[in-house]
Amino acid sequence: MSDITKSKSWRALAAQGAEMKNRHLNDLFRADPDRFAKFSIEMQDILFDYSKNLVTEQTIDGLLDLAREVDVEAWRARMFSGAQVNMTEDRAVLHVALRNRSNEPILVDGADVMPQIKAELAAMKSFVERVRGGDWRGYSGKRITDVVSIGIGGSHLGPQMVTEALKGSKNNPMRVHYISNVDGTQIADVLRPLNPEQVLFVISSKTFTTYETLTNMRTAMNWLVASSFDQSVLDKHFVAVTARPENAEKEGFPAENIFQIWDWVGGRFSLWSAIGLPIALYLGFDSFEELLDGAHDMDQHFQNAPLGENAPVMLALVGVWNSTFLEAQTQAILPYDQSLHMFSAYMQQAEMESNGKSVNWDGADVPYQTGAIIWGQLGINGQHAFYQYLHQGKNIVPCDFIGSIESNTPVKGHHEYLMANFFAQTQALMIGIDEEEVRAELRRKGKSERYIERLVSHKIHKGNRPTNTLLLSRISPRTLGSLIALYEHKIFVQGIIWQVCSFDQWGVELGKQLAMNIQGELAPKAATGPHDSSTTGLIDYFKQQRDTPPPPSSRT
Repeated sequence: MSDITKSKSWRALAAQGAEMKNRHLNDLFRADPDRFAKFSIEMQDILFDYSKNLVTEQTIDGLLDLAREVDVEAWRARMFSGAQVNMTEDRAVLHVALRNRSNEPILVDGADVMPQIKAELAAMKSFVERVRGGDWRGYSGKRITDVVSIGIGGSHLGPQMVTEALKGSKNNPMRVHYISNVDGTQIADVLRPLNPEQVLFVISSKTFTTYETLTNMRTAMNWLVASSFDQSVLDKHFVAVTARPENAEKEGFPAENIFQIWDWVGGRFSLWSAIGLPIALYLGFDSFEELLDGAHDMDQHFQNAPLGENAPVMLALVGVWNSTFLEAQTQAILPYDQSLHMFSAYMQQAEMESNGKSVNWDGADVPYQTGAIIWGQLGINGQHAFYQYLHQGKNIVPCDFIGSIESNTPVKGHHEYLMANFFAQTQALMIGIDEEEVRAELRRKGKSERYIERLVSHKIHKGNRPTNTLLLSRISPRTLGSLIALYEHKIFVQGIIWQVCSFDQWGVELGKQLAMNIQGELAPKAATGPHDSSTTGLIDYFKQQRDTPPPPSSRT
């Protein structure tokens, strides 16, 4: 594998990055009033504006040269054709096949996977209609009213984000709840108000060996059996989603209660599969299919649009420019739509688990910055929390602003106020306010020169803070599907440019392996194993405090 940093396009971008750090966005807009037209892409139901980034046409040409030099288009074709682009695990990466709404075959190891995908979708549809229609009932004959999804990571965060985003779009005949944390507080809080006779549990685990998920599953099973006094009723209340059905069967699940996913579906890209069963149960299968349709729309755009007019490619390239060449270490994702209140957390997992890598495809250390630290929350709340840092902090934080033209819950005057802030914040981050403007503002307010002199430096905003703007028609299953797929393809393109393996996650394994050893040491009277002095001291202190009887009560 060639060293990308020695390529002509990389060297040109590095030189340009050093120069552009001394430029200001205000000057770029004054020099070129047509920046918005040049640096924005309009798709079906989504407008992407990247003009408020520290880029020129020369920058974009250089980034496109880099994309061509690493052969993004060929890698894209390989992914869609079922090649093993997850090279460390020798797997295809085919979340795109899950939402393939065409009749085109997609091959893995020479076999078309579309028939099994369609068969699984048909099984999901039948099951969803039985549950929502009242044909599938609990052990006492009552209708299912609550779905409890138990999973973690990709088996949890995607479905929860989607159901939260779309909960206002339908009159739902049931409620959905999520359990991921092995902390007993969460499962106790979720189960406490529920009627065991009317709960359906969806247990999602790719391997069906994930300790956190199985622990919560067994607690839920014990809760149900304690209510029904009958172990056999579990079949009416538990279904599994897994790529290892044999492991689910070992846990007592009958084959007809198991839904299939596949090795070539990464967990953080799996909501389009049977992992999305809670979405379909909550919203109805028609809405789940609309979600798939929206993702397929973006897949088509990603496959067919020229690189310079390709929203996922340009979102990826601007991100590479900001993080690798302008050295921004973090990126904020700031939705201005209550529906998307979990979107930042979802993208944090998707991006940081994918591209938070420090070695390239050959296992050599990379000499440049790869994936940014992703963070954020609802924008309007953030304005009264961390936007101070965005506007005046020492570190530059590129931001993605996501808004919608139409609210799903229109309340007179609210959406207009929300969107006024949406537009104003990207402008304020760009233009800032200089010393002369601050002085003039304070003089208009009648402040004394002494007061002005003391305050002026505190009120200066340097601006020049880069932002992307994504404006959706409204949050619907279809537009949400497109938005998620847009970011998925961004992650893929960035991984190709940085030459890192975006589809493994070895970094999550070590801590979990050590935890399995330590768990046995936490038993009463168990010896603490050999650790560093800090870990040993912490474990011993925990056990001593836990196992020491409390002093007698001093109350009389």
